[in-house]
Amino acid sequence: MEPNENGGSTCREEQEEALVALIEHRTREVKNLRHRFAYYKTQLHDAEKRLQDSESKLARLRGQTNAVSSRNTFDDGIKTVKIERRSNSPIDRNEASIKNLHQSKPELLIPSVNPKISQPVLLPKPSSKASVSSNSEATPGIHNSPITGDSSRGKYDKSHRLSSDQQKTEIKDKGTKRKFEQKEHKELIPLIRKSSSPSLVHSQTSNHVSSQHKRKLRSIALCPVNDQLFVTSALDGMVNFWQIQAKGAGASRLSTTDCASQKQRRWPEDLVWHPEGNSLFAVYSADGGDSQVSITNLNKGQEGGERVKFLEDKPHVKGIINGIVFMPWENTCFVTGGSDHAVVLWSEQEGEKWKPKALHRNLHSSAVMGVAGMQHKQMVLSVGADKRIFGYDVRVGRADFKHQVDSKCMSVLPNPCDFNLFMVQTGTHERQLRLFDIRLRNTELHAFGWKQESSDSQSALINQSWSPDGLYITSGSADPVIHIFDIRYTAHKPSQSIRAHQKRVFRAMWLQSIPLVISISSDLNIGLHKVYA
Repeated sequence: MEPNENGGSTCREEQEEALVALIEHRTREVKNLRHRFAYYKTQLHDAEKRLQDSESKLARLRGQTNAVSSRNTFDDGIKTVKIERRSNSPIDRNEASIKNLHQSKPELLIPSVNPKISQPVLLPKPSSKASVSSNSEATPGIHNSPITGDSSRGKYDKSHRLSSDQQKTEIKDKGTKRKFEQKEHKELIPLIRKSSSPSLVHSQTSNHVSSQHKRKLRSIALCPVNDQLFVTSALDGMVNFWQIQAKGAGASRLSTTDCASQKQRRWPEDLVWHPEGNSLFAVYSADGGDSQVSITNLNKGQEGGERVKFLEDKPHVKGIINGIVFMPWENTCFVTGGSDHAVVLWSEQEGEKWKPKALHRNLHSSAVMGVAGMQHKQMVLSVGADKRIFGYDVRVGRADFKHQVDSKCMSVLPNPCDFNLFMVQTGTHERQLRLFDIRLRNTELHAFGWKQESSDSQSALINQSWSPDGLYITSGSADPVIHIFDIRYTAHKPSQSIRAHQKRVFRAMWLQSIPLVISISSDLNIGLHKVYA
């Protein structure tokens, strides 16, 4: 018998199970890296051809036989274009450096900790001037620390590292279409309510960082290509851009952007990252002819108002736009749901434009509070204050199913591993969370929740998050705790609760790359909680 990290002992079956899980994880990693290698090999070949063509044109123009080479050739023969960076901002680009490039425009994108094919470019490392120092933030020496995560069950691999040596810029061809990576489906529904005792999540330490917002926090979003980067928004209209430091021991603020709407100066009601990680999308209100959707380009500076762009189209007719989410499909698009009962699909067009199309305006009889997209089919889920849940088939243009529950619905969230499973947050005390199978009509798989101590009201600002393995749900609370639910647990109560803040917790999100949960609260702090499943 061999002692584990908790001082106990593990049997041979548990060790075997852990190794099998680790092998499966690393098999997927190898597969992803092979796809990524093939993609970059093709991109390198095309880039070399374009470079040779440009050199030939320059040689003909000068009447020379040999082109003047501006390349730096490494020992392995790979050719790159060197870009000088002088800006202290972690996101802003140096305008003088850009002018020295001919027709290519450098984009500073964000590295994937779990390698993905579609994001070939990295974000520059933050300088000490970009970080806002406070007693609760990471020290300057942390900036050069590699960020890693590991687990005894192989869920977090030490090979996932983000080093300052990796932080660089490259030139991305505008014509390159985003590669789509299909996730792997896992059957988790048979596991629901199969255990009489929960599998606890081990919480080790919790650290708190000041959010640097002047008013209450509104939302948090993790970067899809590197979840060690995240953004927060608040009622002050500002969006803060953060980076996790030292395995979750702290976080440093990289930059701040004013994202208040143009006319009424409203704060973002909800925000989401573009799948490529190079921009942020936020929604506002349809009242007073105000801007409904903004795009914050992380590759542009803040001067001249170029960083934040507001879309001209205004498909929602009244009220707050409650949610925005990108669909997990090959064609890049996002969906918004609003208080006008409408669900709108925005499709990406050429020239960085977006075309809205109302999927439905009359299925819901009250405000649409949450929207989501299913992974394996073009179906949009929507939930409303009218107690209805709809699955709308985009291809056939009609509702595929409808559920009616006993109280208002405030959010919907598909499981990251089982593509048939989704969760809905409702307003029923001690039954706030409901699990459904998309294949079953009007069938609730499980319901669980918590008893509030501080208030009888249910807040739509309190949201949930799935763990990377799809077995746990974290939820905020009107109380200063994070509730954790194990879907395998037969009971209707939380499998455990972690006291995390001084005031109500709005959301607690799991990271993919390291065993960490990030939470936001009305106490204006960001919580960093190290957990191990």
